[in-house]
Amino acid sequence: MSDTPRVTLAEIAAEAGVSLATMSKVLNGRTDVAPATRARLEEHLNRHGYRRRTAAQRSEVVELVFHELEPSWSMEVIEGVEEVAHAAGLSVVLTVSGDRHAPSSDWIDGVLRRRPVGVVLVFSDLEAGYREKLRSRGIPFVIVDPAGDPSPDVPSVGSANWSGGLMATRHLIELGHRRIAAITGPEDMMCSLARVDGYRSAMNAAGLPIDPELIRFGDFHPGGGERHARELLDLADPPTAFFAGSDLQALGVIAAGSAAGLSVPEDLSVVGYDDIALARWMSPQLTTVHQPLRRMGEEATRLALRLADGATVDTLRMDLATHLVVRGSTAPLT
Repeated sequence: MSDTPRVTLAEIAAEAGVSLATMSKVLNGRTDVAPATRARLEEHLNRHGYRRRTAAQRSEVVELVFHELEPSWSMEVIEGVEEVAHAAGLSVVLTVSGDRHAPSSDWIDGVLRRRPVGVVLVFSDLEAGYREKLRSRGIPFVIVDPAGDPSPDVPSVGSANWSGGLMATRHLIELGHRRIAAITGPEDMMCSLARVDGYRSAMNAAGLPIDPELIRFGDFHPGGGERHARELLDLADPPTAFFAGSDLQALGVIAAGSAAGLSVPEDLSVVGYDDIALARWMSPQLTTVHQPLRRMGEEATRLALRLADGATVDTLRMDLATHLVVRGSTAPLT
């Protein structure tokens, strides 16, 4: 008999009178389900011939899915996933899903065909239909740095973005800067909003006015950082410091400052975000918020493998700490 159910898990859940979230808990071996509910659901699963996939039916791979590959930060996540997968005797298959807003369905078809032990998705939303396809085949998934706010039954690993934005802005305030600009990523991404909220909180705590004109949403890439920084530096009262939502955006900000005849950090202070390897090789070296990208990949893979083994996990959502790394791109306002 095929391990593919004759009906969808959503239909089985509805027939049993439980939510899909409860179905997921039962399939993943969670203990926070009433015994009577578990027994009723197991009865319905057996009646429809649903079979959980065994280790023998799984290919020995972890699928790592990006919506885009940016070598400077993607490699750190890849290395984290590979380390944990290798220790478990597994290989890693790398997939690019395409546009975050309208991803091609090819990636999910490939995943289902390869039958990985688990799936790690980076910077992504996972629509309900895709979640159901993975769950119906017993393939656990974990989202790294989810684009939106995932529901409680969606496993995810992120970082303390609000705290990072707060630390970056507070550092600039302590250096005497008052006109501080914030350039972050897309406005529909949770991490972008959280970093800007941290910026706002630091400004409010210092009793400084928040000028909406100094807050810009970009794309996390150098070109967007440079474009927004050029516009801001052309203002009648330009900022003296920038908090960039990524190190790549900070690179663009520094380029815009150079084009305007400004030196970093003498004339302009810049803080980035991520602490990618490039931050240590820029001139000057970049002050930035360290986001534990490698560890995020490690923890997401560990969680996916625990779920694949049917282990009980304490929480499906993990946010790792960030911290500020002070280097040479920031200086006191003169």
